[in-house]
Amino acid sequence: MQEVLRTGDPVRASWAIATLADAGIEAVLADLNTHMLEGSGVAIPRRVLTTSEDASRARWILKTNDPVKPAP
Repeated sequence: MQEVLRTGDPVRASWAIATLADAGIEAVLADLNTHMLEGSGVAIPRRVLTTSEDASRARWILKTNDPVKPAP
């Protein structure tokens, strides 16, 4: 498994999982419950993981479909 996204935002992590699923890429969310250890929820980011074979395509899909684009 390879990491394709790391974020402290649970909504962004959920978006990534759904976006990859729509593209036919199976992804898993790691570190989902680690926020319970430190108490806040954003200090320990969640990781989105895919297989090594899908990792580069998954990164490209997430980058090109990113809803949070920098302002011009």
